[in-house]
Amino acid sequence: MIDIDRLRQLIDLMVEHDLTEVDVSDEDQSITIKRGVAGGFQVSPQPQAFAPPPVTPEPAPSASAPLAPATSAAGDGLVAIESPMVGTFYSAPDPDSPPFTKVGASITPDSVVCLVEAMKVFNEIKAETTGTIERMCVKSGDAIEFGQALFMVRPA
Repeated sequence: MIDIDRLRQLIDLMVEHDLTEVDVSDEDQSITIKRGVAGGFQVSPQPQAFAPPPVTPEPAPSASAPLAPATSAAGDGLVAIESPMVGTFYSAPDPDSPPFTKVGASITPDSVVCLVEAMKVFNEIKAETTGTIERMCVKSGDAIEFGQALFMVRPA
């Protein structure tokens, strides 16, 4: 049976700390409270059963295959600067500033080429290669994926 006083305390804590979801469990029961759903709150009592998530084996990388930078499919010798995370791509530090880099610019490994916003944090992305920017693959404000090519660079 759900203790109503305990439930009210949890709801008050959620409101006070602006939480959207709370999971509470003990030996007898587990309760999930979600705020912001249609109708206000949603309470989901759940039976207490723990099962480990299924394990999916990942293929081991081949020891004989060295890691190499991504290259252009066209075989034109260009190397990709890839996104290290999922987020939003920004070519400049703010809308009124010039872009960090542009096509034709020379870069070094320490050159900041863009920002990627992930979870409200702006991360500077460095080139990590030396060369010349040949092509921009995304536009400022685009949603990007991990490993997605951001720029194509002609190595120096």
